[in-house]
Amino acid sequence: MIENIEAYWKVVFVSLLPISELRGGIPLAAHLGLPMWKAYLAAVIGNLLPVIPLLLSLNKLSEVFSRTRMGDRFFAWLFKRTRRRAAMIEKYEAIGLMLFVAIPLPTTGAWTGCVAAVLFRIRFKYALPAIIGGVLIAGIVVSLLTYGGKSLLIQ
Repeated sequence: MIENIEAYWKVVFVSLLPISELRGGIPLAAHLGLPMWKAYLAAVIGNLLPVIPLLLSLNKLSEVFSRTRMGDRFFAWLFKRTRRRAAMIEKYEAIGLMLFVAIPLPTTGAWTGCVAAVLFRIRFKYALPAIIGGVLIAGIVVSLLTYGGKSLLIQ
């Protein structure tokens, strides 16, 4: 593990980012030669790092930054975009939030899940486990697709 410490940090960092999340981190880990379980662990950790700060501060951040024209436009766009994609969350609340985060497609990960939780006023004590569960499921799906696909290509 020590010999690949730089690879782990790269996976954690890519998984931390709002666009790539673990959907980018796990394929990167496979490319870097990390075993699937280590890729999964590093990507999940990276993807979960921003969740608590986002859930606790997103409301306040949007309130503060919406006082500027550019901030108001950004948060209006972000909330409108999230609301359009989040019918499942609106209908099933925390369970819907978990399923939404678990779907391994662009713009359905932990970051958007945090925005949706704030937008639909899902309480922290329900939102956090739902997002964690969604990230864990997404990590399994992406790992199986990435490493399964890689093994098919190698044969």
